[in-house]
Amino acid sequence: MPKPKKKAYQIIVDQIRECFLNGELQPGEKLPTERELASRFNVSRTSVREALRKLEIKGFIEIRQGSGSFIKATESYTLGEELSTTVTKTDKKLIYEMLELRQALEVECAFLAARRATSEDLERIGNALKMMDRSKNDVELGIQADLSFHINIVLASHNSIFLQLFQTLSEHMQDTIRTTRKQRLKDPERTQETIDEHKEIYLAIAAGDAEHAKQLMEKHITQIRRELTESLFSHIGENVTKNDLF
Repeated sequence: MPKPKKKAYQIIVDQIRECFLNGELQPGEKLPTERELASRFNVSRTSVREALRKLEIKGFIEIRQGSGSFIKATESYTLGEELSTTVTKTDKKLIYEMLELRQALEVECAFLAARRATSEDLERIGNALKMMDRSKNDVELGIQADLSFHINIVLASHNSIFLQLFQTLSEHMQDTIRTTRKQRLKDPERTQETIDEHKEIYLAIAAGDAEHAKQLMEKHITQIRRELTESLFSHIGENVTKNDLF
């Protein structure tokens, strides 16, 4: 079976990573403009923007408004890259494993965010929540809003190691968000409940109620795992049991 052709943006991402790993690009170095990258790779500027967005999510570059895109990677990026290569499949068992990781990571981040969030942090989390509300019927936009909500909570924890881990695995975390949102969109009531759950988490963080924020995040992710088990368990495979998932 022929190997699927890489998307244009992924080719750009891979090339920029390769340039960093072989020393051609250094931390702090400015990337060529969108127009120059589009010309160099013979792709549209839309593909370039998608590549830059992926690199920014992973914490590899910093996009500065009006100044351009700059390499942000340090020696820790190599470790993060090694970690991300261990997570290459997107089967259903992996989705559950990612939810287990999210539960361990995000529950503590919600607790820390309630203690450490600045007004700017709260504004970013609130803006992501508003975007979720506006994208109830748009799966892809909703996925990005959902991811933004959670990554901004991690940012608000002001723990650089948590942030690095989340950024390294963010692309794979999108798989869990995509799966759960598609499942919940089948029921309009669950769609609204999802938004309400996120709103409760935001309000607890904004109020500085660390214990409540922690409890709400744990309840949120536990509920997602339960729903996925009920809807997908019969299709996972005979080698996976409910004990593996819980």
